[in-house]
Order: sequence, then structure tokens, then C-alpha cells
Amino acid sequence: MHRSPARRRRALATTAALATAALVASCSPGDSPGDGGSGGGGGGGGGDDGRLQVLASFYPLQYVVEQVGGEHVDVANLTPPAAEPHDLELAPAQVRSIGDADLVVYLSGFQPAVDEGIEQRAPEHVVDAAASAGLEEHPGGEGEHADETAEEHAEHADESGDGHDHGSTDPHFWLDPTRLASVGDAVADELSALDPDHADDYAAGAAALTADLDDLDAEFAGALAPCAGATLVTSHEAFGYLAERYDLHQVGISGIDPEAEPSPARLREVGEVVRENGVTTLFFETLVSPKVTQTLADDLGVRTALLDPLESLAEGATDYREVMESNLEALTSGLACA
Repeated sequence: MHRSPARRRRALATTAALATAALVASCSPGDSPGDGGSGGGGGGGGGDDGRLQVLASFYPLQYVVEQVGGEHVDVANLTPPAAEPHDLELAPAQVRSIGDADLVVYLSGFQPAVDEGIEQRAPEHVVDAAASAGLEEHPGGEGEHADETAEEHAEHADESGDGHDHGSTDPHFWLDPTRLASVGDAVADELSALDPDHADDYAAGAAALTADLDDLDAEFAGALAPCAGATLVTSHEAFGYLAERYDLHQVGISGIDPEAEPSPARLREVGEVVRENGVTTLFFETLVSPKVTQTLADDLGVRTALLDPLESLAEGATDYREVMESNLEALTSGLACA
């Protein structure tokens, strides 16, 4: 029996959660409850080595904590490597780890299972990235639902989740480096409250992270300046903050939810946008099947390229900075910015 991509991904997420639960059951108290991050995770009151035990809900937040906390923290990640964080399902041991951690860093509204775990376990020290990232609503991109018939609009509305999330808050703030830096400041403040003896180190870590992300921002701005106003067609609308920051027009084949499958009407819309704007490359993503994007590109006679939304660290990738550098290369090539 054929299963939809959404069901397949949910099954994979469940399998990952069960595997993680088995790992937690066999771990020593200082071991990670998730993907291992930079060390142990979930033990309250600091680890045996005196380091704070910090739990991040998915990779970009893990990266921030590692950069800010440095040698004074052990960071664990609730989302396994190369897993889709939207689909995360927590095993009981992972839920317990939320209450045991010295600090939990998460993004409210992004991972329902984590939101529920926070509510159940009520950890004393929490950083919600939504409070400092300046989240915005990013409704559909250029051409979305333009001039559609009543029948086509009904077809959109009948899709599961509508696929475009009109008026939905876009969670993908970390693809704008300047917004990620603001989360670093919030993490430094909370770590300093927990561990005042190393407050200067946390402030220095946040400052270094901000400087590095500012450099990355300048690199993006300079390289993409020749492409100002270009149309960026992506498999789902994960790149709204990046597009806004660097003056691009994002058009998502699907909406903010990567599980939503585009309707035939939506595919026709995107095809019209591609032809009208001379788009030569459609961007697919890690963690999401490229089949729809590749099929549409073949039909339109254009190329495809990989653009990583960095929701999780893909196999073989080193860190946030490396992946963003690869994204910039893909953008400058695919949008013909040279």
C-alpha cells in the first residue's frame, strides 16, 4: 500500500524517537538524550564535570548554545541528526530530560512535542527563541493564488493544511544570520544567571557569535546584491527571512509546512511565475523528497539545486556556518548573481 511522504516522515520520526529512547535508557547520566550535541544532556544542577547541562530542541539552537557556552556547557539536541524537526515525537525519557536540564533552549510553536514537554515538565530555566528572534508572518510568495478561479481556490482550501499557511508565523528565522545572533544574546543572559562566575565568558561568546554572523551577513549581502529582486523558487517556504534580508522574492512550491503537498493549481501557478520571471533554477531541500521539485523542473526545462533550510544538520555537514556558505554558493549560481 502506498503511503504519502508525510506519513512516511512521521513514521521515521517515530522510529527516531523510539531509537533515542533506547539510547537514553542505556546511557550514563552524563550522556545525551538526543543527537549528542557536544556532550551530555539533561542532567540538572550541572554535570559531574561542573558544566551546565543544556538541552536544545533542534540544530540551529544547539549551534548557538555551543558558540556562546563554549567549554562551560554540555549541549544535547532533542532532534536526531538528519531528522525533520517538525515531525519530532519525544520518548518519555526525552520528556523527562526537559525537566532535568539546567537550561532548555527551544522555539515555541515550531515543534508541538517540545511545547508539550515544556508544559508538562515546567523547567526552571528556559530560553524561547521566539521572544528574541522577531518572528514575522510570511504569507505566500509572488504569484501565489493570483487570478485563480473559484474552483482552484477551493482546491487549495481543501488541501490538508492548505499548504501555504496564510497568516502563519514563519519559524525559520535562523536563515537570517542577524536574527540568530539575537538568540545568542538571550542564551548568554540565561547562562550568566545560572553561572555568574563565567558571565564574562558567556558575554564574550555571544559577542564573538554576533561578529561572525555579521561577517556572514555581509558576505551574503555583497554576493547577492547583483541579484536584488530575483525570484527564488523553493520546494517549501522556508526561506522567507533570507529572502527578505537580501531583497529576493521567495516563491514556495509548497507552503511553510514541508509536509503539505502542492495542488495541481499551485503547480500551474509556480510554472507561470517561472516562465514570466525567467527563472532558471528550482531549489529543493535536504530532509524533504525532491521528487515534486524535480518533476516540475523537468516539465519546465529548468535546473534544480540544493538549498539547505538548516532545520537539522545533514549528514556530512560540519556546522551552521559551513552550510550557510554552501547555500550562498548555490544561490549565486542558481540566481546567476555573477
